[in-house]
Amino acid sequence: MSQSSEVIEQYYAAFNAGEAGQMLALLTEDVQHDINEGERQTGKAAFRTFLARMERHYREQARDLVVMVSPDGTRAAAEFVIHGEYLQTDEGLPAASGQRYVLPVGAFFELRGDRISRVTNYYNLADWARQVSA
Repeated sequence: MSQSSEVIEQYYAAFNAGEAGQMLALLTEDVQHDINEGERQTGKAAFRTFLARMERHYREQARDLVVMVSPDGTRAAAEFVIHGEYLQTDEGLPAASGQRYVLPVGAFFELRGDRISRVTNYYNLADWARQVSA
């Protein structure tokens, strides 16, 4: 297993454990975060704020993780299935009442040394909205 693959697997292990500090420790100070169907945010402080918002609104686990890494180790992709619970209504989204959802997710990473310098996530927001509105 490559060092880059290990970093990505550690990132998702920390995600599943709800350990935001461990996730942040794997990021560069100037990390670029492309939010699904949203804006690009820059820096650990913005990522920390994003994680706090996610913790308030969602409880999620990434399962069936597959990590792929470029030969030079500077880019990686992860495919997984997110199993979640919608805890508290997030601004601009349907009302939350503990609805459960399951979504396939793709994530793309850039790595600099042993740290993640970009995280880009993609999932089908319309499918998520259908699941929590049913």
